[in-house]
Amino acid sequence: MHEMSLAEGIRSIVQDQARAHGFARVTVLRLEIGRFAGVEKPALEFAFDVVMRGSPAEGARLEMIDLPGQALCYDCSKTVDITHRLDPCPLCGGGKLIPQGGDEMRIKDMEVV
Repeated sequence: MHEMSLAEGIRSIVQDQARAHGFARVTVLRLEIGRFAGVEKPALEFAFDVVMRGSPAEGARLEMIDLPGQALCYDCSKTVDITHRLDPCPLCGGGKLIPQGGDEMRIKDMEVV
């Protein structure tokens, strides 16, 4: 379950930011997760609750924001949202697409006290 290591990385970032900015507690943490990031959200939510114990984010609400998959279409030169990596271009039907986004995961923001 790689979601546990993802949660440990989030904990490390939270701890670093708490030291750098002097906050005691995170009440809400928002994550942006791309469609192709390969993250199992229920597993990440479970791991987050377990890993954050004893950290400034213990008891914080985790909000996960879905980001679309994106690709550049070589046929129409547009960047388009796609659902699956092998989808054709939704604008022109072309099949020459190169993924441009959707595999990222990042902390968008945190509400702290």
